[in-house]
Parts: sequence; structure tokens; C-alpha cells
Amino acid sequence: MTAQRVRHEKKRHEPIRMALHDASRGEPAGPTFSIWGIIFRVVLVIGSAFLIFLFAFWLTEWFFSRHRFHPGPYVVHMTGVMVAFLLMIIGGTIIGRITAPKQRLFFQLLIDAIRQMAKGNFNVRIPVEMVREPGGERHPFRQLVYSLNNMAEELAQMEELRQEFISNVSHEIQSPLTAITGFVQALKNDDLTKEQRLHYLDIIETESKRLSRMSDNLLKLTSLESGCHPFHPEVYRLDRQIREVVLSCEPLWIQKELQLDVSLPPVEVVADKDLVSQVWMNLLTNAIKFTGRHGTIAISLHTEDKWAVVRIADSGIGIAEEDLPRIFERFYKADKARTRTTPGSGLGLAIVKKIVDFHHGDIGVESRLGVGTAFTVRLPLEFQPSTGETA
Repeated sequence: MTAQRVRHEKKRHEPIRMALHDASRGEPAGPTFSIWGIIFRVVLVIGSAFLIFLFAFWLTEWFFSRHRFHPGPYVVHMTGVMVAFLLMIIGGTIIGRITAPKQRLFFQLLIDAIRQMAKGNFNVRIPVEMVREPGGERHPFRQLVYSLNNMAEELAQMEELRQEFISNVSHEIQSPLTAITGFVQALKNDDLTKEQRLHYLDIIETESKRLSRMSDNLLKLTSLESGCHPFHPEVYRLDRQIREVVLSCEPLWIQKELQLDVSLPPVEVVADKDLVSQVWMNLLTNAIKFTGRHGTIAISLHTEDKWAVVRIADSGIGIAEEDLPRIFERFYKADKARTRTTPGSGLGLAIVKKIVDFHHGDIGVESRLGVGTAFTVRLPLEFQPSTGETA
């Protein structure tokens, strides 16, 4: 299997473009105005008015001549003008009577759809074919329908993600609680030896710590996603920070007899030191966790233009190609077969992605099954806060 690289670019906060849609779906890119269309409409209005006045004057002349009444030119002229305006009013009323039910139905559909979405039903769609006004795809009413349908699709996807998130949280909490409950019941057995009791207590302690870590990670992830997480950028040496993280994990990689290849030239960045430290801790512990005994982990740091680039590569089990696009999702575990033996909540990489996005950086991953995995993190050397961000 060839190496697959998945680059997760940070999401840019742009103004909502309600009328922009994908051309492959047959939706317009936005309202545009043609000078020839405007000229055609002006000519059509002037021509219609001219014909109405012409017919009104002919009708006036015919009426007066039929009744053998010969008023002055001024009376004939004013009478013709009045007849013309009367014809316009009558014609407008007839056209309004014909089109009003369709317009009422259209707006009623809009109102009903909005009410359904307010109640949580995001599967509602408004038929675009109902808009038959001049202007075709670029008519504002069609743009409105496209925007509402697009909003409903986005909300439906968000609702699906929310339901999946709740299901995952419930599952992740239920698993350790079930284990704790089971071993507590086992401890009530008076026939257990001291070694068995200590073994069960160790498992209960491990599962309790797992719940605590998951709770802390959920709180941190929620805080990062809300955009209200405390953010304190400062100037510091990135190479020293990574070296400190490596030393703090020393008992883990010494226990597995791993070989570390570290290349960290001096690099200064402006970033939130505590948050960025969480990135290196999560990536390094993952590399240690999924690398077998006597494996290797390579950590390198260099600069590219105005970016600091950190690469953490291991010779571990690797990630399947079909799992790569989803590894930054909450609770997603690519190594499903080892879920029971390998501790973890599936939140670490989601937190890493949020922190990197918070710093306007990006993170990519390359992996091959049985060969290893490499994460590449790019952070700006000088953090530039977005509009509305405060340090």
C-alpha cells in the first residue's frame, strides 16, 4: 500500500455566503446582472405602456365617434390618459389575481420549512421548481430557496455529528463504569486472595483514571471549540519545549527500549506555551504507545519561511489508508482491534487538531500499515490573532 498523505488545513472563518453553491449540483454561483437583460426589461415596460396608451386613445376615439360626440382635443387627450391608467389598473389586478395564489403558496412553504427547522426537523426541502419568475437560476427567490436548502443540509449534518458524539461519549463512559462495577462486585467475595484483591483494585484505579482523563479532555476540547479558551501567546524556545516533553516521557520509551532520534535546532516561536506542549505530549505518547519494543521514533524541527515545522515519525503499526481521513475526529480509534489492550479515549488527536487550528497552523499525517506513521505540524513563527481574538 502506498503512503497516503492527508493534509488537514485549518478552517478559515469567512462571512457566510448564503448564495454560493457547488456548480456540479446545478446551483448558481450568485446573482449577476446583465446590461442586456436590463435594457430588455426597460424596452418591454416602455413598449407595453406605449401599446396600452395607443389602445386607450383608439378606444376613446372609437367611443366618441360611435356616439357622435365631438369634444375638444384636450378632453379627448385627458380621457384617453384616464382610460389608459384604468386599463393598467385592471390588467395589474387580473395579473395579481392569477399570480397571488402561487406567491402565497411559495411564501407559505418558506414559512413552514423555517418552522420545521426551528423544531429540529432538518430533512425538510423546498422545491426550487416553484420559482418561475423571470431571471431563471439567478432570481433572488431561487437564491433564497437554494440558501435555505443548503442551510438545512448543513444543520442535518451537524445534528448527525451531535448524535454520533453523544453515542460515543455514552459508550466511552459506560465501558469503564461497567468494568468498575464488575470488579467491585468481585471484591465482595471473601474467598479472594490478597493478590487478587490488589489486582482488581489496580484495574479499578486504572479505569477511574481513564474516566478522569476523558473528562478533562472533553472539557478542554469543548473549551477549544467554543473559541473562549484562555489564550496567552508568548515568545519561547520551541526546541527546548519539545526536549522537555521527550524527557518527561523518558520512563515510557525506556520501558519499551525505543531508540529516539532527536534533531532540534534552536527555534523561537510566539504561541501559547501550555497548549502547544499538549500537542507534543499527545503526539509523542501516541508514537510510544503504537510502536513495538526496540522500535524507533524520530523527532525533527526546522523552519520554512515564516513557519516552524515539527515532524514526529515512528516505526509503529501504522494506520490503514481508509482510516487516515478520520483520525482527527472525536472518539475515532483507527486501531479498533487493540482498543481493549491499548488505553485511550480517542480525543487526543482531536485536541491536537484544535490547538493547531487555534494557532492558525496545520497538521498532516503520512502512514503505511506495518511501516509507521509520521505527523507533521506547521506553526507560524509569529502568531497573528484574528479579528476579535484577544490574548
